Amino acid sequence: MKQQISVKDLGLVPYQAAWDYQERLLQENVQRKGAARSGETAVSAPVPTQHYLLFCEHPPVYTLGKSGHLENLLLSRQQLEEKGIAFVQTNRGGDITFHGEGQVVGYPILDLERFFTDIGKYLRFLEEVIIRMLADYGVKGERSAGETGVWIDPEVPGRARKICAMGVRCSRWVTMHGFAVNIQTDMGYFSNIIACGIADKQVTSLDREIGRAVPLGEVREKITRYFGEVFEAEMISRDN
Repeated sequence: MKQQISVKDLGLVPYQAAWDYQERLLQENVQRKGAARSGETAVSAPVPTQHYLLFCEHPPVYTLGKSGHLENLLLSRQQLEEKGIAFVQTNRGGDITFHGEGQVVGYPILDLERFFTDIGKYLRFLEEVIIRMLADYGVKGERSAGETGVWIDPEVPGRARKICAMGVRCSRWVTMHGFAVNIQTDMGYFSNIIACGIADKQVTSLDREIGRAVPLGEVREKITRYFGEVFEAEMISRDN
């Protein structure tokens, strides 16, 4: 049987609130796995782990991954406050990136033991979902050797630009954090950071690439469909 993934749109939510919600869902799954393995559920049937794909947007925020470098943030704390931009140091992988309105941010909470136990494969699957979505708009998304995320013209000097950043965390094979695709994003925010710690490459957005605005809801629908295809899962929309 296909795994079922609950799809939830959280709307516009502060980064820390979304992080806390992810942590709660992750810990619930970790506890269920631990109870099943310890025999606590021997009397009754074990409660299975649950998969989620959370969508949201965030008010402007720079986030720094656990392997990131603070010097890639080019603003002082005072300047951040003046511009109304939050800053959060996270426990995901990767370096610094920006989240803001006009992005489609996706946080999959998956028990990979029910799919496959390979983080590299998981990241390639996430990239494939975004690559397929971009193809629907005539944009050729690609991978860049040694770098996570989705790029356009990654091998063309001076032309390589990132359209989707990724960073994940995994505990007991349960994932959290995920991807952020620039759709209608104000690209000016990226001038205040060395995005993903990569100084010689640019960032871009879907509307910049195709010259027109694309509804975020439309993009979320496409990502949901391709997520189901790539992970061979049944996607179930939830209102709460």
